[in-house]
Amino acid sequence: MYQYTEFDQAFVQQRADQFRDQLQRWQTGKLSEDDFRPLRLQNGWYVQRYAPMLRVAVPYGEINAAQIRVLARVAREYDEPEAAVFQAAMEGQAKLGTTFLPTHCAHFTTRTNVQFNWIPLSKAADVMDLLATVNLHGIQTSGNCIRNTTTDALAGIAVDEAVDPRPYAEILRQWTTLHPEFAFLPRKFKIAITGAAEDRAATGWHDVGLHLVKNAAGEVGFKVFVGGGMGRTPVIATQIREFLPWNQIMNYIEAIVRVYNELGRRDNKYKARIKILVKAEGQAYIDAVEEEYRQIVEVDGGPHTVPQAEFDRVAAMFVEPDLSSHPAIGAEQANAELQAQIAASPAFARWVQRNVHPHRNPALRAVTLSFKRPGQAPGDANGDQLDALADLMDVFSAGEARVTHDQNVLLPWVHASELHALWQQAKALGLASTNVALLTDMIACPGGDFCALANARSLPIAEAITQRYQDLDELDDIGEIDLHISGCINSCGHHHSGHIGILGVDKDGKEWYQVTLGGSDGSTLSGEAGAGKVIGPSFSAAEVPDVLEAVLTTYRDLRQPGERFIDAVRRIGLDPFKEAGKAARHPAPAEVEAEAV
Repeated sequence: MYQYTEFDQAFVQQRADQFRDQLQRWQTGKLSEDDFRPLRLQNGWYVQRYAPMLRVAVPYGEINAAQIRVLARVAREYDEPEAAVFQAAMEGQAKLGTTFLPTHCAHFTTRTNVQFNWIPLSKAADVMDLLATVNLHGIQTSGNCIRNTTTDALAGIAVDEAVDPRPYAEILRQWTTLHPEFAFLPRKFKIAITGAAEDRAATGWHDVGLHLVKNAAGEVGFKVFVGGGMGRTPVIATQIREFLPWNQIMNYIEAIVRVYNELGRRDNKYKARIKILVKAEGQAYIDAVEEEYRQIVEVDGGPHTVPQAEFDRVAAMFVEPDLSSHPAIGAEQANAELQAQIAASPAFARWVQRNVHPHRNPALRAVTLSFKRPGQAPGDANGDQLDALADLMDVFSAGEARVTHDQNVLLPWVHASELHALWQQAKALGLASTNVALLTDMIACPGGDFCALANARSLPIAEAITQRYQDLDELDDIGEIDLHISGCINSCGHHHSGHIGILGVDKDGKEWYQVTLGGSDGSTLSGEAGAGKVIGPSFSAAEVPDVLEAVLTTYRDLRQPGERFIDAVRRIGLDPFKEAGKAARHPAPAEVEAEAV
């Protein structure tokens, strides 16, 4: 993974020092709330429904064991609200029938960041100082700026990868950090990069999606997409460049953002995302970007052209781990032993099938540790679990891991000969659930339990579904499904791209849920990226698990041999699923009383 330099370390510490000064001035009344708000947001500090929320940046998902241990310490020592705040939160949730307010937890997000929900602002500067000791920070994890650039969790090790996207992602991270052109955009701005044949980075759903490709001459460049996004108006990004030379990527993004800054709406935050501009202007926007790019290159001399020497410097900072301490077993022997272990243990075989992925090095594997299990919110990890994760990273993956888009953690450097030992230890820690890519490996935002923007709670719905579907044979029979749950239309749970999406909505001050089918993130499993369509009216929280079961039963009744859920939905259409959902609704009290009479 990327090796931080002395400059990186000094920069992060200086930013932490700045934030401490800003916080102290706000606490003493020298800085108004209006002046302090953008400063804390630019350092990753929100104020949510009950307490502050900190978002910690994990650039392109790469993280080391030392950083995980510091996150564990933050969870254990700082993620605890003041007693009065927590009591008020518990009472508020109890009125809704359930409480799901875990403390001392980190939360892995779909943008490969890490969030904490209960740290008091009075302790914020101490937390930022602690994070800085391992080069972690919250810079540009919030605000109307270019956010954390994401990529494929298998970047650099995928068997279908043409170009490793990580050096390009790092160059963009360094360039966009505190860049004045990108600090006050009309709205937030997200970039995703992939260098693989399969788009595991969901690039179509981003403000800018970049596909690293090689042309007929073997030259590296980018296929550029602009204007994707979820929220109130789900839009798939438009391709605006078939091939852009790799060294021009910063000049071209500068052009994209300059035109957005000039023409993007600032009078209505719901229409301020670049997707609205691209959709409204169409070819005129593309032409404006091309003209701005021409000006940058021909008139200004292409000031952001990436020199080959600079790319080589950054690429050299991605040092592959030293794996010499592991047993010197050849790939052929290791794979033979692995097959014998698989044959001897059905449970291990199931885990290998679900959680273990091919690696460009035939002696190695990538392994997903599932953070989806009953009694714990999807993507949550407490301090003890984080420490245990760090231990597994040190023993089995050269101290490295990747936070994934699906709110899990991937170990990228596992020897095939050590998979069985890893499985046994992960199983003892509760991190070996064999549900990767299945129904209970769901994405869910924190929802109304934490977020002030949410219309409804996500976590109780996720828990009810998880509890209902604990039979692994049943999950395997249902097959691979992307289930995504959002507490509001902002779509932090990516409900639009779920094969099954669940969206919390407000009706007369009560929590209701829309169910969508047929969404896709653009991966091979999902097919071409697109938004799901609503089936029927909204459902109550109590009805959602029954509606989901009715939908899945319809699929199992109507599917063709070997047909996946998403393919069946596209072949069959929505009507049978709409009828199934309608039939699963619970009768209103008046209907029950009339039936009894």
